[in-house]
Amino acid sequence: MSSSPTNILFIGNSYTGRNDLPKLLTQLGASAPKPKQIVTHAIIANGMPLRAHWNKGEAVKAMDELPWDYVVLQEQSTLPLKNAARMHESVRLFDAEIKKRKARTVLYLTWARQDAPERQEQLTQAYTSIAEALGAIVAPVGISWQMALQEKPQLSLHEDDKSHPTILGSYLAACVFYAALFHESPVGLWSAVPDLKEEDARLVQRIAWQAVKSIVEVKGE
Repeated sequence: MSSSPTNILFIGNSYTGRNDLPKLLTQLGASAPKPKQIVTHAIIANGMPLRAHWNKGEAVKAMDELPWDYVVLQEQSTLPLKNAARMHESVRLFDAEIKKRKARTVLYLTWARQDAPERQEQLTQAYTSIAEALGAIVAPVGISWQMALQEKPQLSLHEDDKSHPTILGSYLAACVFYAALFHESPVGLWSAVPDLKEEDARLVQRIAWQAVKSIVEVKGE
């Protein structure tokens, strides 16, 4: 395993905390052909938007606890639809502090509610536009969900509340983060998750890589 860990701070709410997304990412890294030591910490409060995290101060304080390589920002799930300008203001506040600490900002592009899939384009635009303006990394989780459901509509990514992720949804998110941060395909990586079918694991691994490559190709990198 690599002697130099990758340190990742997550700031968000239940879309990050449900099924422990940071832990899933750590397990993926450990299972890679060239294992990666990933150290994570999460500042999470259910339903909390980024501005509330900013005002509370705990998230910014946590930035000084380790030399973070990446700081992941996850906005409250519907705010980018209701008030993208507010979201962008909050991202800019955090991004300035992240850059002061020589880390990279990563935006956790989330998914549309199960009963409103047509809102994904608006969510995607809200995240990608501010990412482009700031030079931030995008983890296109919502795009990957959209692609996966187009290929296999019966795939269970949403919980019964039509909002939160199932374990498969969180595993897909972890695969996207792995691909986005390490520029490597997650195909074939750890999938020993309870209640996760091997067939579904292989499908979302492939979709995650496709989604990340689609973002990179759009940006022309």
